[in-house]
Amino acid sequence: MARSARRPGRQAQVAGLLLSALAGACASVGSPPGGPPDSLPPQIVHVSPESGSVVPKWNDDVSIQFDEVIDEQPGGTGGGGVGSGLEREVLLSPAKGGVRVGWHRSRVSVKPREGWKKRVYRLEILPGFVDMRRNRFDSTRVVIFTLGPEIGHARIGGIALKWIEQGIMARALIEAVPLPDSTGYLTLADSGGQFNLTNLQPGRYIVYATNDENNDHRRGLREAYDSTIVTVDSSTNVALFAFPHDTNPPRPRSASSVDSLDVRVEFNQALDPGTTIDTGAVHVLTLPDSTPLAAERVFTEKQFDSVTTAAAAARDTARAKMAHDTSAQPNVHPTVPPPPPPPAQPPRAAPARGGGPRQQPSRTHVDTALVRKLLAQRPIPSDKFVIRLARPLKPETRYAVRVRGATNLVGKKGDGDIGFSTPKATPVDTTHHAPRPAPPTPPPPP
Repeated sequence: MARSARRPGRQAQVAGLLLSALAGACASVGSPPGGPPDSLPPQIVHVSPESGSVVPKWNDDVSIQFDEVIDEQPGGTGGGGVGSGLEREVLLSPAKGGVRVGWHRSRVSVKPREGWKKRVYRLEILPGFVDMRRNRFDSTRVVIFTLGPEIGHARIGGIALKWIEQGIMARALIEAVPLPDSTGYLTLADSGGQFNLTNLQPGRYIVYATNDENNDHRRGLREAYDSTIVTVDSSTNVALFAFPHDTNPPRPRSASSVDSLDVRVEFNQALDPGTTIDTGAVHVLTLPDSTPLAAERVFTEKQFDSVTTAAAAARDTARAKMAHDTSAQPNVHPTVPPPPPPPAQPPRAAPARGGGPRQQPSRTHVDTALVRKLLAQRPIPSDKFVIRLARPLKPETRYAVRVRGATNLVGKKGDGDIGFSTPKATPVDTTHHAPRPAPPTPPPPP
C-alpha cells in the first residue's frame, strides 16, 4: 500500500519537470533580445597580408577578418563542390589548381592548392559574403601583395561581349595570362561587361573572357569565350567577342520551305559569317527519285531578311501609289491624322531623406553607343541560311537538302542531309461578291 501511495506523487513530479522543460524551450524560440535586428552588411576589418605588402617568406593563409560572424554557405548549400559556398566569393590568382577557402566564424582563410610561389598575387574579394541574418557584403576589395617580384604598374582593361547574341557579357570571367606562362590573373567584368586589371608587369599577355556559367572560376570546354594577345607597356584596352568553341562539325538540323522558291536550312550550331556558301555546295532533291532542283543563290539569314524587307517595301510603295491615284480611285478617304501624344508627366519629387522606400544602388553605366559600334565591326553569326531555287517547289511533295562543307565559328567543316515536305496548295478564292445595291432615292417632297 505504501508503494502504491507514493507512485502518484512521483508521476506528478516527473510531469512537472517535463512541463518546465517545454516551457523553457518555447521561451527560447524567437528573436534574440537586445534591440532591433541587425540590418547592416558585414564589413572587412583587416586583410593579412595588407595590399602592397612585400612578403619574402609566407607560409600562412591569407586572412580576411570581418566585424561579425558570416554564413558558411553565403549562396546556400547548392550542390557542393567547386564553385559553391565561400569559394565563389574570392578570386586568388595566379593559382594553378584552384584555391582552398576556410571558414572560421568571423574570419575567412584563403590559400592556393599548389602552395605559395615567388609571384605577385592578386586577391579580389567579391560581393557576396553574408552574415547570419543574410545581410550581404556588396562591395569589391582588391589586395595585391608579392612574395618576391616587383609589383607592376601596367593595366589591361576592356569590355566583354556576346558575339552571337549581340550583347554585353555581364560578370564575365577575365583572365590575363603572361606569356609563356599558363596561369594568369583573374577578375570579373561588371554588369556592363567592363573590366579592369591593374598592377600587372609590362609584357605580352593572352587575355580571355569567359561566360562562366557554373561559376567555378575556370574556362570550361562548353562555355563561350574569346581571347586575344596584347603587348602592354603601361595601359591598353581590348574588346572580346565570346562564342562557343565547338570542335564538332556543323550538321543540318531541319529544313522548311519559306515560300515556293526559298528553302531555309537550320544547323545545330552557328556558322562562320565570313565563309561564303556557294550554290555548288547545296543540292535540293525531289523524292523519291532524287530529281535535282537547281539553286539560284544562297542567302545568309541577314541577306534574306534584307531582300525580303526590300521586296515588302516595294510592294507597300506600289500599293500606296495606287491608293493615292485619284483618277483610279476618286472616292479615296482622307487620311486620318494620328492622335496627339499623351501629355508629359511631371517629374516625381524625390522622397525626403530618411523617408520612403529604400533606394536601390546605382547600376553600372553602359555605353550603349560603344557596344553597338563594337558589335558592328563583325558580321553576325547565324545557324541558318536560305536557298533560292530556279524553279518553284511542288505542293505536298517530299524533298531532301544535301549540304557539303558548312563551316562553324572555329573552322570545322561538316556535311549532312535533311528532309522536308511542302504543304498543300492554298486554294484561290474565286467567289465574286455582288456589290450591295444602293439605297432607294426618297421621293421629292410635295
